[in-house]
Amino acid sequence: MLLQENIPLAPLTTIKIGGPARYFVEAGTVGEVQEAAVFARSRDLPLFALGGGSNLVIADAGWQGLVLKIAIRGIDRRSGDEAGKALFDAGAGESWDKFVSRTVMARCAGVECLSGIPGSVGGTPVQNVGAYGQEVADTIASVLVFDLKDGQVRELCPEACGFSYRASIFNTSERGRFVVLRVTYALTPDGEPRIAYDDLKRHFEGWESRPNLAETREAVRHIRARKGMLIIPGDPDSQSAGSFFKNPVLSEEQHEDLKQRAAARGLTVPSYPALETRKKVSAAWLVERSGFAKGFGSERVGIATRHALAIVNRGGATAAEVIALKEQIQQRVEAIWGIRLEPEPVMVGF
Repeated sequence: MLLQENIPLAPLTTIKIGGPARYFVEAGTVGEVQEAAVFARSRDLPLFALGGGSNLVIADAGWQGLVLKIAIRGIDRRSGDEAGKALFDAGAGESWDKFVSRTVMARCAGVECLSGIPGSVGGTPVQNVGAYGQEVADTIASVLVFDLKDGQVRELCPEACGFSYRASIFNTSERGRFVVLRVTYALTPDGEPRIAYDDLKRHFEGWESRPNLAETREAVRHIRARKGMLIIPGDPDSQSAGSFFKNPVLSEEQHEDLKQRAAARGLTVPSYPALETRKKVSAAWLVERSGFAKGFGSERVGIATRHALAIVNRGGATAAEVIALKEQIQQRVEAIWGIRLEPEPVMVGF
């Protein structure tokens, strides 16, 4: 284990913001993860496990404990389970999009609509990453974790992970307890791609044949790039933490209240079949109808020019400025629509 001190963390995040780590370890093996945990415990230091840094805002003061950068690699396919699924084991430090590419090339369906999402494999069960009608919870067979509570390595089944919309035990009830080491996904060999969201349906409109997995992956990446949600060097819109707010899931009463508030302003709440089944509403619609248009903001921090949910670092922004804009948006949306938007990125050191 190579222990480093006072390492800048901003370059390790996609939003390029945040102070240094007091201590820093990059762990490429389970053994190094265990060593780092022992060190942190011996010094009574808080430990934060860092993945791809894509869904993360680090405080300007940084992290006064140990940052453990997970760099466990490897993607392996093994014989399928009793349901005929193909099982893929992926190290938590692998690039998520690289993993999706491998599965699509193997003609295995289940994560093709999650193409282009930045970050690492290990972050996907934490947030229950999802897009365009798919969530990783639909395909995760097990999650290998290191339990900081008792120092044990154990494998968790999907039920034990407590998956729900953009959530799991890893970011709710047991936040900070587990370090994800490896994730196993059960995918469908020669399966059909999922074409559920309007963006994808419009993309393939007029096609005489159903798109395959590779064509679906390419379409998703194209759509994400068009919205500034693909990490492209030099693209100012991609210097962000991704979508900053979750689509709210409303009760019947809340949904009715929202429709009445919209009607009073001569507006209609957009209905998307893929969202409607769970009474989800578009956070982007709420943000834009609250006066925060694409491109809103100051010289250093603002909303992306192509995606209303992305708060971007336009150059030299601080975490405090990002949080101030977040709170401004939350307060105005709540005042107008009666809905408190919930942030999606992980906040560290605040």
